Amino acid sequence: MGKKKEKVTYIDDGRSLADMSGVSGPRLTRNPMKPAPRFKEAWATYWNAVKMMFLPMLAVIGALVLIYGVMYLLFSLAA
Repeated sequence: MGKKKEKVTYIDDGRSLADMSGVSGPRLTRNPMKPAPRFKEAWATYWNAVKMMFLPMLAVIGALVLIYGVMYLLFSLAA
């Protein structure tokens, strides 16, 4: 007869960052009744995200332009 296989036991030593026991492949976690998003739906989601970030993006660009202008003015006066 063949050798009996040893049962492997894993011991949690507390060094992991997250519990990975519930992780499975992408095919197993997706709902099979819900179809994958089509291009039109994905594109609409992308543009909605871009629209939401438009004003914060303008504020950041405006702040950068203002900082550049102040620095340019200060360095041009110092020289």
